Amino acid sequence: MPGNAGFFGSAGGLTLNKPIVGMALTPDGGGYWLVAADGGVFAYGDAVFYGSAGNVALNSPIVGIAATPDGAGYWLVAADGGVFGYGDALYYGSTGGQTLNAPIVGIARDAAGTGYWLVASDGGVFAYGSAPFLGSAGAVRLLAPIVGITPSPTGGYWLAGSDGGVFAYDAPFLGSLVGTALAAPISAITATADGNGYWLTAKGGGVFTEGDAGFYGDVAGIRLNGPIVGFGAVQSAEVAR
Repeated sequence: MPGNAGFFGSAGGLTLNKPIVGMALTPDGGGYWLVAADGGVFAYGDAVFYGSAGNVALNSPIVGIAATPDGAGYWLVAADGGVFGYGDALYYGSTGGQTLNAPIVGIARDAAGTGYWLVASDGGVFAYGSAPFLGSAGAVRLLAPIVGITPSPTGGYWLAGSDGGVFAYDAPFLGSLVGTALAAPISAITATADGNGYWLTAKGGGVFTEGDAGFYGDVAGIRLNGPIVGFGAVQSAEVAR
């Protein structure tokens, strides 16, 4: 595997009811969860299964997953902003009952793990629990829809557009791919452990680095059975060493 990322299994050989839409790593990087659009959760390595929305009649498909700081739980978020907590992931609120201008596309927890942000494809940001609202791209005329959010260890967050545009809020702007001819649209953004860099991942498997994010390889040029929809980076300083 590229860098120090371990392979612990996949759902590649399973017959899925719905496609995988997100990924979250355990704190030590020794495992991960995958989530499907129907709310099914698949745990690998030291990631423990705490439950899923696979048997729930959802109003909207699941679009993202975020793990708690200790890895003993996770939240799922649906396109309508509904939030589902499992394990020690507490519920702090959602946009499930609101009329949204655009669907929710991602979720990120704050450093304390007692709050989270939801982001919509129009750049709107919704903050719950201890997660502060620091700004959004909701009033910005976007060249492409927002596809993801990643938290900064200093308390802010970054948003990424499908064209590789990056919007920083109480977090350093370290570069973007605007103006770059992409073979496939960007689908995910993940920050480095120190918050001085981030990776952008494209649906075609390309990985792009900004700041101190290292390049360890990608699957661009490989014929994939499905698009890349998530990206997980080892965040533990113990593992990073």
